[in-house]
Amino acid sequence: MIQGHGGNIFAVAEQLGCRPEEIVDLSSNINPLGTLPGLLEHLREHLDRIRVLPEADGRSAIRGVAALLGIAEERILAGGGTTQFIYAACAALNCRKVLIVGPTYADYADGCRMHGLEPDFFLATAATGFVLDPERLEATLGGYDTVFLCNPNNPTGQLIPHNALLSLCRRFPAVRFIIDESYLPFVASEEGKGMGHCGLDNVLVLWSVSKIFGMPGLRAGFLIANPVLLEGFRRYMQPWSVNSLAQEAVRFLGANVDEATAFIARTHGYLAGEGRLLRDRMRLARLTLYPSETSYFLMALPKPLEAEVVCQALARQRYLIRNCSNFHGLDTGYIRIALKDPSTNEIVAGYLLDLVGSGSDRA
Repeated sequence: MIQGHGGNIFAVAEQLGCRPEEIVDLSSNINPLGTLPGLLEHLREHLDRIRVLPEADGRSAIRGVAALLGIAEERILAGGGTTQFIYAACAALNCRKVLIVGPTYADYADGCRMHGLEPDFFLATAATGFVLDPERLEATLGGYDTVFLCNPNNPTGQLIPHNALLSLCRRFPAVRFIIDESYLPFVASEEGKGMGHCGLDNVLVLWSVSKIFGMPGLRAGFLIANPVLLEGFRRYMQPWSVNSLAQEAVRFLGANVDEATAFIARTHGYLAGEGRLLRDRMRLARLTLYPSETSYFLMALPKPLEAEVVCQALARQRYLIRNCSNFHGLDTGYIRIALKDPSTNEIVAGYLLDLVGSGSDRA
């Protein structure tokens, strides 16, 4: 298990001698608008659910996500976050040769290694702005039985358009494509259509309520796939994987689809405005801000400045950002920040300008 995830506010608070609540976390890619209105109040009204065991198979949560996404329940499996499926995948699918499209989330590789399988990597590069070349990927797929692909990708924020991805999966029916759509709800364009409805037997979709609905602590994630493929995963699922409050939260989402849809639309509007402001502010700096379809942005620092120095400097001000040096395909020159409220975004942009020596009157 890697220790370099974002969102470790407890360790930083301990180092600084402050309360976790005093840390502003821009290292974890959670909706800056917070949780869906009414959700926390609903959970408070149902706290007594912790006195009894949850449903062993998370059936109510499955029903909620089926209503939210318009997908048949028999195509959905519930787990304690998408992480549970990532770490079970190699065993459940009997993987022999795995390709990971990156630079991307490190748990895909860790999940392979847990089962004694060393994955290969197909890497987009800074030279192309980390935009994936589908034709080059196609030329690489021969001999692989499984591909992990995050869309839109973490940490680069890049999206493979739906039609291009659908075409790729159709052309390689013998390859299982595990497509992580944890950040897809942040995408406003039509190109952000999910693959859960594609009907292809070789596509497995990881879908999360954690990011878009601001509830990562509840640990609820879903696998969407052909029921035959889901049976392979059921062999590795423990009962009661989704706790009572997580199931109650997803039930609430499924019962309030219109409100959830409107919340996502408000999120899109907010991200468009704040993302544009961040790009404008960063034009003053000697760093590269890569385009993103999501709530977070990958940045390349000017040499010789390194991510650890920048992250530590901001942490001392009680702002936590992501050091990207443990993403395979990146190095110590990359950071990632997630958008927050307008005041926080402006303050952190100011600190970054100071740190990189922009040449403006801040330098």
